[in-house]
Amino acid sequence: MELDLGFSGSAMNARELLSALRATPLAAAVPENATVVYTDGACSGNPGPGGWAWAISPTGTPNGSGSEKPSTNQRMELYAVIDALRSLHHINSVVEVRSDSTYVVKCFTDKWWQGWLTRGWKNSQRQAVANQDLWEQLLAEVVKRGPEKTFFTWVKGHSGEPMNDLVDALAVAAASA
Repeated sequence: MELDLGFSGSAMNARELLSALRATPLAAAVPENATVVYTDGACSGNPGPGGWAWAISPTGTPNGSGSEKPSTNQRMELYAVIDALRSLHHINSVVEVRSDSTYVVKCFTDKWWQGWLTRGWKNSQRQAVANQDLWEQLLAEVVKRGPEKTFFTWVKGHSGEPMNDLVDALAVAAASA
């Protein structure tokens, strides 16, 4: 299977993607000067009308949002991160993605992607990885940016964190539009 990375006409198969992600040593901590982007997805019903959003901390701008109907909450969580990284392609600094989705964050902090790629897009129970189409896009964005320049941090949802509340409201509004 080949994965179109969307630049220089190149394509990368799962083995090459795995090598590219493994080859880059990850820093132990997020640098203080990182650009922080909050992301969130929402769905009215699951599946149902879905919305996604992202915003740069601390001001909330720039930001982006959109929808997919029908969708699932997990797809919207993924699409928020994909769109944020694509929109921030011009920023050469480290980006820290803050998300209330353990589904998104653990893929990187617990390196789920390694097992998926090694097993041919099968999870630990040997079932097809859900949302493979979006995971392929997200992994490609991380490779393009550089794994050493992309960090993922979990934040508790609905806990009064102003930026997380903002992206939640934007995602809910997009799902309702």
